[in-house]
Amino acid sequence: MTDSFERVRGVSVLPLFPLPLVLFPGVPLPLHIFEERYRQMLADVRAGNNLFGLSYFDLNTATNTRPPVGHVGCAAEVVESQLLADGRSNILTVGLVRYRVLEYVELGEPYLIGRVEFFEDEREDDELLAARARQVAELFTRIARAVRSLNDDRASLPDLPDAEPERLSFLVAAAMELDAEAKQGLLELRSGAERLERISTLLAQVVGNYEERARTHKLAKGNGHGGRHPNLEE
Repeated sequence: MTDSFERVRGVSVLPLFPLPLVLFPGVPLPLHIFEERYRQMLADVRAGNNLFGLSYFDLNTATNTRPPVGHVGCAAEVVESQLLADGRSNILTVGLVRYRVLEYVELGEPYLIGRVEFFEDEREDDELLAARARQVAELFTRIARAVRSLNDDRASLPDLPDAEPERLSFLVAAAMELDAEAKQGLLELRSGAERLERISTLLAQVVGNYEERARTHKLAKGNGHGGRHPNLEE
């Protein structure tokens, strides 16, 4: 059991914040709170355990007015909060652990509240997880190196926790350019090995393109283009 899971021990009810984005465990997420009901929610969680649930929900494509019972979200912990003069707030949250909503409960609040069960990845073969984590870390590092070259960035490459497969999978999934539905699918998986395999497949599909663009960019810089680079997006 992880420290994050210990953080939600004894919690069975969560205020829920439906948003058209996906939060992963271990990933920071800044939010701007402006609606009155969520101002109240923030005040309530700050007075309590600093926890709420972030549930993926896109009102533009949904057929209901709230996420369905049974959906998977991620508990968020408020680690910083800045109250503005007009009552709005800027907050920094960090994803803790995933949950499934068992039912909605009515407690007289203007925001959604769910009865939830928390879960982590199922236990799997350590050698398989380690091998897939190394593969994901290698592919992601190659892409990061290519992006750094494209941006003429000399910053150091990200330090990936390939010795922590579950954490690695969430960090890389959060960083990838995927639509929210695809990220939600990765969030819902209880098999770390399967999540890593899916991520590896997605990274393998694009790594060659990034590296070719970086190679062309480097050649252009060395061939007297005067700083003008070809538009590789066309």
